[in-house]
Amino acid sequence: MSLSMYQASVPVFVRGLDNLAVLLDQAEEFAAVRQIHPSVLIEARLFPDMFPLARQVQLASDAARRAVARLAGIKAPVFEDIEVTFADLHERIARTREFLDEIGAWRVDGSESREFAVKVGGQETAFTGLSYLLSFALPNFFFHVTTAYDILRHNGVPVGKADYLGRFDEHFALAIAS
Repeated sequence: MSLSMYQASVPVFVRGLDNLAVLLDQAEEFAAVRQIHPSVLIEARLFPDMFPLARQVQLASDAARRAVARLAGIKAPVFEDIEVTFADLHERIARTREFLDEIGAWRVDGSESREFAVKVGGQETAFTGLSYLLSFALPNFFFHVTTAYDILRHNGVPVGKADYLGRFDEHFALAIAS
């Protein structure tokens, strides 16, 4: 069995977003138990020149949404970057999931040779669907998910590798196999 572009993209983005949502749940619970105002974590950064947690979640959402839209050859919905609470961030993830759930495999499969250009660091970069997914879209998505995890961990939220990876269940296995 070969791996399709849909299988290599949509279920992977969905799983990463679901795991990110669980990390946010844990952060929100941590803040409540420790009586820390949620904005302390939402605005936290690893370093002054890095984006805060909220922006990392927004960028992970953008990365997943835009990648799948490009692979499907459609326009991605635009989301305003207005999230300032955990509820807002969860809503952003949910809206991204809704978009991804609407994309059928038929729209993404066969996109490995589709050619398009993407601005990367202010420069137009030419990609095929496959090179885009493997060399830019997935690494970019996981950079922001990982940075969100790191911000939470750095601020004492008791999350670990198992929380980042999430559960391995039949649903994910079936999504990849279908």
